[in-house]
Amino acid sequence: MSVKLFIPLLLGTTREGRYSEHVSKMILKHAKARLDIKLELFDVRDFNFPLTDEGQSIKGKNQKWKKAVEKADALIIVSPEYNHGYPGSLKMALDTLLPEYNHKAVALCGVSMGGFGGARVIEQLAGVVRRLGLVVTEKDLNISNVQMLFSKEGQLQGEFDLKMIDKFLDELVWLARSLKWGRENLISKKK
Repeated sequence: MSVKLFIPLLLGTTREGRYSEHVSKMILKHAKARLDIKLELFDVRDFNFPLTDEGQSIKGKNQKWKKAVEKADALIIVSPEYNHGYPGSLKMALDTLLPEYNHKAVALCGVSMGGFGGARVIEQLAGVVRRLGLVVTEKDLNISNVQMLFSKEGQLQGEFDLKMIDKFLDELVWLARSLKWGRENLISKKK
């Protein structure tokens, strides 16, 4: 077995009562049984953002995130869908870095209270993360009607096929290993 891939999971909302936190924890718990990956949760609530500047001053303020992404083999982003888009706090968190993302895989999980499972937020995020240098997996994880799937306390109360998480992670692992090989064998040799 090869070395475990290190994958930060970014929970992208600060909203009170967020169901996407329950989804993030479900992914983390499920991933612990896997021998090929190690996930670590990063919550935008813990990020240091100035209230009066969204420019270059936000870079360097979240060193734990920066170091994790530098070390990362891939990323997972869990985002709720708010009015067909993603939260501003997620965008600010993503904007704190740039070269650290280059040629790394990212898997997107959309969470919604409606029936589309965050498909529209994933559509919005895909263009943003590509611009940042990340490579988006073909397989997304869409969580529909999240308020029926989890209790407010985070207990899974609805039916959910956990095999969907495995397929989501399998795709991410495949892409992450391919890109890691490329970074180590193609890009680094050009430097």
